[in-house]
Parts: sequence; C-alpha cells; structure tokens
Amino acid sequence: MGDFRGKTALVTGGGSGIGLAIARAFAQERARVLVHDVKDASALAAELGGVFLQADLGDPKAVEELGEQAARYGVDILVNNAGFQHIDPVEDFPLETWQRMLQVMLTAPFQLTKALLPGMKAKGWGRILNIASVHGLVASPFKSAYIAAKHGLIGLTRTVALEAGPFGITVNAIAPAYVRTPLVENQIADQARTLGIPESEVVEKVFLAQAAVKRLIEPEEVAELALFLASEKAGAITGAVFPIDLGWTAR
Repeated sequence: MGDFRGKTALVTGGGSGIGLAIARAFAQERARVLVHDVKDASALAAELGGVFLQADLGDPKAVEELGEQAARYGVDILVNNAGFQHIDPVEDFPLETWQRMLQVMLTAPFQLTKALLPGMKAKGWGRILNIASVHGLVASPFKSAYIAAKHGLIGLTRTVALEAGPFGITVNAIAPAYVRTPLVENQIADQARTLGIPESEVVEKVFLAQAAVKRLIEPEEVAELALFLASEKAGAITGAVFPIDLGWTAR
C-alpha cells in the first residue's frame, strides 16, 4: 500500500478492534506507531515497535495532555478511532453517559486535531483520519448519543479539511457498518434486551438487517482503506466520507 518510513501515526483506541488493525497495518508499513488506549496496551505497542500512550479520552484534561505528549513525537498521521456505545431510548438515556460519549468520540478528536495540526502545518504534510460510522450518515433507534457524535465527527472532518488543505494536509472519514470487534460483540446482549429479541437473532435482525452483503466487516478491511487514505496516492482526496457499509446506504 505504501512505505511509511519516517512517518509517525497516533491511533486512538489502538488496543483492540479497528484501532488495533490500523495500528498493525501502519507498523507493517514501517511507520512508528503511537498506540493510545484507556487500558494498558504497552505490550502490544512494544510488539509493534511503537510507543504506548495511556489516557482517558472522557477527561478533557487528559486528552489535552495526550495531545501535548503526542506532539513531541512529531505526529504525521492522526487516526481518531476510540469510542464506545450505549443503547437506550432517548427518555432513559443518562445525561452523564451522553456527555461522556460526545467527549470521547467528538470533543477528543477536536482536541487532538487542534494539538497536532500545527506540527503537520509546519511540515507541509499530514493526514487526519476520523473513524466515523454508517451511523454518521443514517440513524437507528436507541443510539442517540453515538449517532449525534458520529454525525458531528463527519462535520468536523469536512470543516478541518477545508482549513488544512492549503497546508498539504488531508482530512477524511471512514464510515463502517458493523465490524467484527469486541465492541460489537458486547452489544449483542444490550440489543437483545432493548429490542426484546433473543441474542441469537441480533446479528441477523439488527446488525445485518439493512445490509446487502450479509456478513460482518473485518477490522483489516477498514485498516486497508486507512492505509490508502494516508498514502501519497490519496493526496487529492480530502473532506470525503468513505462508507464501508455492506450496501446499507444504497437504500
């Protein structure tokens, strides 16, 4: 896909799922990878020949400190991937959970972009990849905070793309449908409880109900697109949203 020798990539939520696949992909292409996670992923980072940076993205001060720490490594590629989900009707949705979800998935990407953009501008080159979701393009019930955050992340993507383009920096979003990750697997029980259906029916009736291709997406498929968008070959692509949605938004 490309040789990223001399480039440094920060991947948030890099300890598992999509983030792990992206971190591995960049490491395989010789980038120095800064693996962020809220849990200890130091062994994983060492395995990839990278650096582990721990921070709770739900804490604005911790995100600010993470941005300052990452900036000292001279980040060329920022991948805003970290997130989590909570499923509840709007009237039952806890305000504290709503606020934390928006902090982790929308405000933290803004904070890290703000912290790392000056270094990219100074180099005249940079890549910012925001891992949004098909739910940044369409809505589903019981996910108000997640969907609000992902819609906002796409808006942030487009705005920063316009501001950063003159400095050789591209900003794009990837919008996957359901990916085979621990996060998705952990949703099965919550979806079954909320919708009143057996857990055995959740994948078929919820996760794949809108899909033309009836399977979950593999994390490595998202990572391959991330590599392309960070490469020199994608230098003319910015402000774009790339669905990997199994045909969901074709309807």
